[in-house]
Amino acid sequence: RVHIAILSRSRFIFSTRRLIEAAKERGHDLTVVNTLACALVMVGGKFTMLHHGEPLERPNVVIPRIGTSVTEYGMSVVKQFELMGVPVLNNRRAIALSRDKLRAAQFMASAGLATPPTVALRDPAGLEALVDQMGGPPVIVKPVRGTQGVGVMLMESVESIRAISETMWGLGQNFVMQKFIAEARGRDIRAFVVGRKVVAAMRRVSNTRDFRANIHRGGRGEPVKLPRAYAQLAVKASTKMGLEVAGVDLLETREGPMLLEVNSSPGLEGIERYTGVNVAAAIIQRAEELGKRPVRRDMTG
Repeated sequence: RVHIAILSRSRFIFSTRRLIEAAKERGHDLTVVNTLACALVMVGGKFTMLHHGEPLERPNVVIPRIGTSVTEYGMSVVKQFELMGVPVLNNRRAIALSRDKLRAAQFMASAGLATPPTVALRDPAGLEALVDQMGGPPVIVKPVRGTQGVGVMLMESVESIRAISETMWGLGQNFVMQKFIAEARGRDIRAFVVGRKVVAAMRRVSNTRDFRANIHRGGRGEPVKLPRAYAQLAVKASTKMGLEVAGVDLLETREGPMLLEVNSSPGLEGIERYTGVNVAAAIIQRAEELGKRPVRRDMTG
């Protein structure tokens, strides 16, 4: 029996609710910690925390469910738990890396993982040559930060790429451009990794002419048995990034699996609905394992 804390702004969010149910089914003590209600205390070399103004009992393990709107402070809360010696699924560094599409693209390419050709720039000089280097239009333009396909655009010409680039720069937005993989249009695979194992996988298919397959954008899911190469790439990507829990998005291409994105706070609703797998239980089981380990304080940045 372990004391699990779930970092979430509401216990009524589907994924949080499922984790609460799974933890109770396994007989664990559980606290839902509102990220924005945490006060971080650093006095005399000691690290503690208040929650809604009251001292927070130190849990054995933390499961962060941090929305993009609270990423910055949320990562500080995660770091505070690490400094208190509490194991966290996932750690601050891994969350920060996964939330920045440019840094994540650099990391994945440097790790030798198969990814679409990717470019980032802040100046229009050489734009056409860079697009040609990716194989020419169309290309995908993605904000560096964002989830659920929000702000992701398919650009069909150099002129449209230039126009949207100048608009985003004018708004102070960084972005990446990626080669559009035509044969994967409107479909991808979401592999859900816990520990070093794919516990569930679904193919997401757009219900419209939208090139994005996200469930939140009206797509539908279907269970899929992953070929070995796809499962290996998903596990390698999440492990290299230091994630214990990850939603890994893969494209099916003629050359084999290609890594699209790694999500450090993947939702449970779609994956559980379309696969019938109790993913929440798998996460709680992994939390149990980490929660029983000896206490270690992470004093790094």
